[in-house]
Order: sequence, then structure tokens, then C-alpha cells
Amino acid sequence: MIEFVGENLIAGKLGELLVIISVVSTLLATVFYYNGSDLDLKDQSWRNIGRFFYRLHSAAFIGLISILFYLIATHSFEYYYVWRHSSSTLPMRYILSCFWEGQEGSTMLWAFWNVVLGNILIFSSKKWEGAVMTVFSSVQFFLSCMLIGIFVFDIQIGSNPFILLREHVDMISLPFTTNPNYLEFVEGNGLNPLLQNYWMTIHPPTVFFGFATTLIPFAYALSGLWKKEFQTWLKPAIPWAYFGIAILGLGILMGGAWAYEALSFGGFWAWDPVENSSLVPWLILVSAAHLMLINRSKPRSMFSTFTLTLFAFLTVVYSTYLTKSGILGETSVHSFADGLPGQLIIFLLFYLFVALFFLFKNGFQFLKASEDDAFWSREFWIFIASLVLVISAFQITISTSIPVINALFGTSLAPPSDPIAHYNSWQTPLAVLITFMMAVSQFLKYKETPFKDLSKKLLPSLILAAVISVVFIIHLEMDDFFIILLLFTSLFSAIANFDYFARILKGKIKKGGSAIAHFGFALVILGSLLSAGNKKIISKNQSPVDIKFEDNKNANRENVMLLKGDTVLMDPYYVTYTDRRIEEDRFVYFDMDYLKVNSKGRYEYLFTLNPYVQLNQQMGNVPEPSTKHYWNRDIFTHITFADLENLDSSSQEMYRESDTLFLNMGDSIFSSNAVIKLESFERKLDLDSLGLNADDIALGLNIHAKTLDGENYKALAIMVIRGNQLFSIEDEMEELGLKFGFAGINPDTEKLTILLSEKNKNAGDFIIMQAIVFPYINVLWIGCIVMVLGSLIAVYQRFFN
Repeated sequence: MIEFVGENLIAGKLGELLVIISVVSTLLATVFYYNGSDLDLKDQSWRNIGRFFYRLHSAAFIGLISILFYLIATHSFEYYYVWRHSSSTLPMRYILSCFWEGQEGSTMLWAFWNVVLGNILIFSSKKWEGAVMTVFSSVQFFLSCMLIGIFVFDIQIGSNPFILLREHVDMISLPFTTNPNYLEFVEGNGLNPLLQNYWMTIHPPTVFFGFATTLIPFAYALSGLWKKEFQTWLKPAIPWAYFGIAILGLGILMGGAWAYEALSFGGFWAWDPVENSSLVPWLILVSAAHLMLINRSKPRSMFSTFTLTLFAFLTVVYSTYLTKSGILGETSVHSFADGLPGQLIIFLLFYLFVALFFLFKNGFQFLKASEDDAFWSREFWIFIASLVLVISAFQITISTSIPVINALFGTSLAPPSDPIAHYNSWQTPLAVLITFMMAVSQFLKYKETPFKDLSKKLLPSLILAAVISVVFIIHLEMDDFFIILLLFTSLFSAIANFDYFARILKGKIKKGGSAIAHFGFALVILGSLLSAGNKKIISKNQSPVDIKFEDNKNANRENVMLLKGDTVLMDPYYVTYTDRRIEEDRFVYFDMDYLKVNSKGRYEYLFTLNPYVQLNQQMGNVPEPSTKHYWNRDIFTHITFADLENLDSSSQEMYRESDTLFLNMGDSIFSSNAVIKLESFERKLDLDSLGLNADDIALGLNIHAKTLDGENYKALAIMVIRGNQLFSIEDEMEELGLKFGFAGINPDTEKLTILLSEKNKNAGDFIIMQAIVFPYINVLWIGCIVMVLGSLIAVYQRFFN
């Protein structure tokens, strides 16, 4: 038996033990809480035992998370998860990202937030504790099983985060697994360079916290159906629903900020499948929360309320399947290739079955016809707005699920070739409806509102929105009908909600949560529209060089080539590529000075941008943008091409592969720095000085080069025939970085075969870059902050009033 040197086996064994404790304790907590789920239960013994096992699960789970963090921080590459997602050269600030990059870590992150929220519910849910914690514990059982990593009849259950590198299925047959000292030369695979960004240390935990919060309304709604308490569950569930809206919304917006700062597609939202699958639960949760409000006192649309509340969590589980099953393949930068699709499907189908069973068993009665709400009532407009959000979520889900549809039905539907155009064509009209209804519904009263009173209150906002819309249309030269319509409705929504907060609520912040959140959301839509809808690419190629990219037919209209030291017009700026520098041996920065021409006709410095490329041999180089922020616009710059093969000085002095040229005597050609002419043959050669044999046949070729400065240089390339072999003795023009070979003569055409090679430095230091102006993008970021703050104020209002 081989004794491996340096392995820390105790930590892994302890981690595996804690996973088992976590699984068993959640199962027992589910059983005991189920027995104590009666809402009127006076004997607390069942619940007390359930609490004990849930707290045992909590302690075990925090323990195994701590162990995995410890192993990553100490570079314990004997563990596959640590090796796969980290390296010894990775800065410590990215250790958190290493933890949740893999599917096991992200599962632990999700379950961790459930641990936190579950313990809060133990103290706060009161009579609902038994029923709600039955649901919570059962979900934790499924999540914990995803970490157990055992095989039952050749079926894998879970993926063990503490499996050893040498025991992993991908490594077990490799030679190093029999070397007792293998840890001496093993280095970690490293973290995906896209995730090496400060946003990715806070964005994933915020999103998963938001995902976890959807479980609370789900648990209350399911408990309400289960125990036939069809309305009383709303009061404790509503604050948590709005808390989930705030947290998940914040996480999604953080993802947009990460994409804008770290990715080079030029924007903050690309309708990536996993972006979509985090957006859909948020849309459903927003719809559910608003329906909860209008059903608190009287059951008007309870079936829809139950359905949306349940599906807010179910779409989270579905998004987990999309992310971790690998079914998205390469259609998303977020998808994992090592998921457990079978287990995830069971997880989803179990809760889908339970939810539908109770929904139709006990909630079907609410489908019966009820009293219609008045058209000009808040209830009616909130219901219709919720319906529009559901339609929006449905369209996103269908388009995102094309890989799933193909897998289920054997079809070969292709994902949208232009996702942004595809989704925008559907979502823009829906956004028009939502923003318009957000403006109107705030001024509506419950039951009914006289239209005359409503129109008087809305008229000032309507007029002001129209005036500002005209200004923007002229200023930004807008001509798309739906974009113009959305501009008006988003302005109308923002102004109306601000007016409602200031004039009707008298600026009382504690009561203004909804108005502030709606105002913020309107600004998000408005900022998205003004920036992404009116972005201007200012990097247009004006050089004779044809820029070609296989995946972009418009490359010449969207990119510009810059030689180091050259100044190029990118209206309204002039841009000079001033320097290339390398930091930390992996970041290649390109310094771009932006200039303007002053009244005296001279260049005047404005600012410098520093887009860079992060070098990564294993996962590919990643370009990252640099942005100049103004109050009314951003100038966004990123590298689309740069020569990264010859970065050091020694590589610059190396010759490139020779070009083979077929020329006649007297012909002239151009190199990068000179005009080259074939002048004459040289027949009188000293064979001894050339190291040739007496019977060799040698013919020299006199080559002349003249630079643009008028300087002259000469070289003598020699063709040698030795027996039946032909070879060339090359000659250099060292000062010009040129090397010549004379490889033969075609007797039929009398053309000479010339070999010309230039040093890497001759090519010149050039880049191809793209620059985009995003107008008024700060409206979007301000809207994000305001929306989250408004949602949190609404949470405070629901919890403490």
C-alpha cells in the first residue's frame, strides 16, 4: 500500500462525516417537524426534536463549509475540488470565488443561506413553524444529498467536494496517482479568469441569498394549502416576498455591473441563458408579492397568488437545473459541465408534484367565478400588471429552454442567433405596458377610483414626460417606435411615482417603499433604454487595412487599428496608443490617451483609458474593458485583438517564419521599413571563406534596401548546389531586422525564389480596439440603488407595521 506524502486526510474525512450528519439530520428534522405541523398543536415535543435536528444540520453544514474554505486557503491540492478551482498563485481576495465556482460550492452556498433563514424562521414563524420547517428541512435534505457523493447500484448520488485528486474518476488511471510524492509537483488548475473580479466575490452570494429567500413564501404558501389556511399565511409571507425581491434584484443588478466592468461584449445585459434564469424567478416573485397585497383582506385571485408564489421557488430549482446539468453547453458562460442532471430533475419534479397536488386538491375552489374588480381599481391594475410580468417570464423561459426542449422532444431548434435583438423584440412592448401601469396604479384606490380624479392627478406627470421625451428624441435622434414609446412610459412612470411620493405621501419615507421602488425600477428601464438603446460605436476603421473577424461581418465599422504612437480620429475624440505594459506577469495593459483639438488646432489631453488582457494559458486569454465615467455618458473601451505571442524583448528580436517570394531580377518589393530591390548576381565568391567545398556550385544575389529616411543597406544571399542538394546561405540586414535567403531559380520562368524574414519587432506594436459611448447610463445605476432601497423600505414597512 502506497503511503502518500503531505496529504491532509483528516480534514477531508471530517468533511465527509459532516455531510452525512447533514443529510441524516435534515431527514430527521423533516420527519419530526411533519409530526408537529398542526397549526393548533399545543404539545411542542415534536417541534423541539425537529429544532434540535435542524440545528444539528446547521452546525454540521457550517462545519463542512469551514473545512472546504480551509482546504482552499491552504492550497490542499490533494483534493480534486481545490485543485480544480484554485491555484497557489491566485490572490487571496479571490478565494471566495474559488469556493463557489464549482457546482458543489454553489450548492453549499445556497444551502448555507437556507440554514440562516431556517434558523430565523424557527424563532419567528410561531404557529407556522412545524409546517414551514417541514418544507425547509426537506429542501435541505435534497441539497445535502447533492454533496454526499456515493453510488447506489451504479447510480451516483451527489458530488463529494472532499474527494481526493488521485481518486477522482478523471485522474484515477493517470501515472501520478502511484507516486507517493505527487504533491511536490501538483499545481492547481486555477480560477476562471472571468471570475477574477471583485464583483464575483459578492454577486454569487447575493444571488443565492435571493434564491434562498424564495423558499420562505413557497413554504408558507404550500403550508397554507396543506393546512387549508388560505389567507392567514399571507401576513407572514408578504415581508419575506418583498425581502426576496430586494435581495434577488440586487444580485441580478450586481451581475449586470460585473458584466459591464469585466466582460467585453459592450453592455450590462446580454440575455445570457443563466442571466435569464435568475431574472425569471424575480419576475414571478414580483408578480406573486403584488397579488399577495391585493388578497390580504379579500380573496380575489388566490389561485393565481398560490400558483405564482409556488412557481417563484420552482423556477429557482429549474434555473439550478439549467446551470448545473450542463444542458446549456456553451450557450452560457455560467453553465457547469459537471452537474448531476438526474438528481436535479428529481429535485424539481418532487416539489412540482407536491405543489400541483395541493394546489389542485385544496386550491381549485378559488378558480370559481368571483366578483369582478372595477376597471379603475388598484386591484384590477395590479392583477393585469402581474399577468404581464408572467407573460414576460414565460417568453424568457421558453426561449432560454430551447436546449431542454430539444433534449425532451428530439427536436433541433436553434437558439436565437442574435439573442439581444430576439429578446428585446418581445420584452420592449411588455416593458411599455409595465411602466405605464406602474405610473397609473399608484394613484388608484382600492375598489374604485373616479376617472376624473385620476386624470387630474396624472396629467402633470403625463405632460412633463411628453416634453422630456421630445427633448431626448431630438437629442439622441431616436426613430424606433417602441423605443420612443418606452422612453415616454418609463419617464411617465418615474415622474408619476416621484409625484406620488412627494405630493400624496408628503415625502414620508417609511410609507413610500412602493413608490420609491417603482421610481427606481422606472429609472432602470429608462437608463437601459437611453444607454444600450442609443449606444454609439465611435471606433470605425479608416485605415487601408481590412479588419476581418470570422464572427463579425461589421468589424471595419466597429473596430479601429492603432499603431503604437499613432493618433487616430474616433469622433469626437482623437486617440493615441501610447504604451503596452505587463503587470504581475499576467495582465497586459494598453494605455490609450484620449485627446481633443483645441481652438488653436493643437491636441489637448483629456484622459487615459487602460483596457487590458488577462493572460491564462489553461483557460484562454480574457480581454477586460476600461471605462471613463462622466455624469451623462460612459466611454467604454476594450481590446479586440493584440499580438500576445511576443511580449518580451528577446521574442521581439526573433525572426518570424520566412515568406517565399518569386521575383525577377530588378524587381522591387516593400518590407515594413524599406524598399528592397534585387540588383544583380554575384558569381565571384570565395568558397573557402564561406565554408563551402571546392566542388560546390554557388551563386550570390546582391540585394539592396533603402529606408524612407534615404539610408542604404546591402545583403548577399547565396544559393548553393552540392551534388543533388540545394540550400541557401542567408544574409541579414541587422539594423533593419531583415534576413534574406536565395533558394533557387525556375529555369522555365527565370523567376528567383527569395526567402524574406523580418524580426517580430518590425511588425510594429499595434492593436485593434473597440470604443463605445453609452449615454446616460448613470440613470440605470442610480435606478438600481433606488429600487433596492425602496424594496427594503417596503420590507421594513411590512415587518414592523
